[in-house]
Amino acid sequence: MAKLRAVIIGATGLAGQQFIAALRSHPFLELAGLAASPRNAGKSYADALRAPSGMMGWFLTEPLPEEVASMPVQNGADVRAQDYDLAFTAVEADVARELEPRLAQHIPVVSTASAFRYDEDVPLLIPPVNADHAPLVREQRRRRGTKGFIVPIPNCTVMGLAITLAPLHQHFGVRAVLMTSLQAMSGAGRSPGVIGLDITDNVIPFIPKEEQKVEVEAKKILGTFDGGASVHPLDVKVSCTCTRVPVLEGHTESVFVSLARRATVQDAARVMREWRGAEGTDRLPSAPGSWIQVHDDPFRPQPRLDRDAQGGMATTVGRLREDEVLENGLKYVLVSHNTKMGAARGAVLVAELLHARGLLAG
Repeated sequence: MAKLRAVIIGATGLAGQQFIAALRSHPFLELAGLAASPRNAGKSYADALRAPSGMMGWFLTEPLPEEVASMPVQNGADVRAQDYDLAFTAVEADVARELEPRLAQHIPVVSTASAFRYDEDVPLLIPPVNADHAPLVREQRRRRGTKGFIVPIPNCTVMGLAITLAPLHQHFGVRAVLMTSLQAMSGAGRSPGVIGLDITDNVIPFIPKEEQKVEVEAKKILGTFDGGASVHPLDVKVSCTCTRVPVLEGHTESVFVSLARRATVQDAARVMREWRGAEGTDRLPSAPGSWIQVHDDPFRPQPRLDRDAQGGMATTVGRLREDEVLENGLKYVLVSHNTKMGAARGAVLVAELLHARGLLAG
């Protein structure tokens, strides 16, 4: 069976590079096109990455595949949807708002951008958490009169949070969530990114729009879809503070949860460890062996030690404790890889879910 031809738009950025790594040797997705800004159009991918100083701007630990280095880069604005079966976009929201609807006229678009996350006919998918929201793309096609559709992945900060809340909500009910994040520098990208002199020996106590994204997106992801025209957000209170810290990759979050029914530490650890996610999602090609890893060591998780758990696709939890301030309170620390599960590899996982549910075809 022929593989589906995919184009990556925003291919030279960090998320775009993660897409390249995620698609290498994929069982049914083929990297067939690369696109970036107009200044790189017409160059080979290797030349597009090369700075005037001669530095090669490939930032992953995996080597740049030779077959990708020689591929031509086109202007993202010139990408013809008809040449591909699927588009992955890793662009800023303002670019996505113009680019993605044009592509979605013809093909599915799986995006890391926030531009369409809050539209009522757009599912916000984390496959193990809310795979049942995926059929909303049929309503999107019907309403917009398109052959394709747009499916953004959630903000990287909400990814690990929603994954850990899902089994707790399933077994005990979640009433309220308080969270403080310590987010990696790579979450800001490299252009312009976080200036080294600002973040070294420092904590940046504010990330524009981040807290609102977490609070709104968590409710949508954990909400219900009844087969109608939209998702009904979960009736839960979510409040957070998001900070930037001098860590390269891996978001750390301190989470406090008020449950509908009391859970012991042992109960919470057990349901997290045993959680398989939505039916069939543990068999997707990019799925980890377990969605959540729980540590008993009180000094774990740590981003340097745990961000690459299960290839960067698992969320690691530790310091599980009961909390006496919140009603039926539970508290824990998590680490989630922000540029793997929280970006490109998480987006490829979404495409795999759509394929498994027969939704990538027109």
